[in-house]
Amino acid sequence: MNNNINKISIPLAVTLLMFPQIIETMYSPALTSIKTHFGVTGSTAAQGMSVFFIAFAIGVVFWGRMCDIIGRRYATLIGLILFISSAIITLFASTFTLLLIGFGCCAFGAAVGSVCTQTILRDCYQGAELGRVFSIIGTSIGISPIIGMITGSWLTVNGGYKWVFIGMIILTSGLLCWSLLQLPETKPTQTQQDSLLSVGTKMLKDLHIWYIMLMVAIFNIALFSYYSLAPFMFEKLYVSIKLFGYTSAVLALGSILGAMLNMRLLRRHVIAQTIITAASIILLISSVSVYLLQTSIWFFLPMIFISLSFGLALPNLLSTALNNYRDHLGTAGALLGLFYYLIIGAGLHKAAIVGDLGITLIVCAILAITLTLFHYINKTVSIRPAR
Repeated sequence: MNNNINKISIPLAVTLLMFPQIIETMYSPALTSIKTHFGVTGSTAAQGMSVFFIAFAIGVVFWGRMCDIIGRRYATLIGLILFISSAIITLFASTFTLLLIGFGCCAFGAAVGSVCTQTILRDCYQGAELGRVFSIIGTSIGISPIIGMITGSWLTVNGGYKWVFIGMIILTSGLLCWSLLQLPETKPTQTQQDSLLSVGTKMLKDLHIWYIMLMVAIFNIALFSYYSLAPFMFEKLYVSIKLFGYTSAVLALGSILGAMLNMRLLRRHVIAQTIITAASIILLISSVSVYLLQTSIWFFLPMIFISLSFGLALPNLLSTALNNYRDHLGTAGALLGLFYYLIIGAGLHKAAIVGDLGITLIVCAILAITLTLFHYINKTVSIRPAR
């Protein structure tokens, strides 16, 4: 832990980290309204989710680099201002293409909530303490799908997608005011100014980084494929979009339980990799259950365990990701985010084309277990003494 900097308040850190997920889940219920308003197909409307993550990935690398150049506080404030401006423009988009461009700009600005806040937390905490902080935050931000989906559903039902963007503008304006008043600057006075290329080259040669970015992407694709595909599944079953919003409570419960279980396991000194392996197995079992139930309204129930596996795996993956990159946390965090958000965007794009939630989840689970196995074998070989 760095004792020479002002620490961010946990409530503000939680809210900033919740911010991108709230925005994304607010948009999800509006997909049916967008489809109707612009006269596009469901799969075309769902592409907005992949655009969000791809633009978010670009934003992560840009704002992460800005964290090391202009500081964590200024990067965050500018990103929030950019989001508000982009959301206002998107509100008046006359075509679906312009809406996608505007929403992509929103995602670019929203990336500060992830990369800048994680950089600030890594400035303040290290090691097991950082893992516990991520778990505490994970428990708190588990409610973000409830806030986003219920709010987005209510706004969509009462005013269509335009009300959703108005809600985003109001929410972000409040967060900007809070950040102006309380967000500290935690950038160390002495940091290495390595180039983006040199840090990126180092990371791409690091097998541990590849494992982290692929696993983070897989668990995110598994969770967020529900948000991009489920609205149309509910529509096909002739169920109100309001119920889709209420299912957010199921996913939130799973995420909260996963984060709480993770904290308990860490207190008992269970190895992080053991927890990640268990999360991968839970993901596989839950994915098969979703596949078997997806022709009925109850397909959303096994998603609680998909969300639980997410809450178990993510804190352990993210807290150990950049242990060897502390001299350039902003840049390394930006590149890590770029790598896994690009994979998430591509994965969600493919999921939208396939249009089958169960198949998407099963593929994610098989990949997670395969990667975990390869990681274990590689680690075993690397620590085996030479003869």
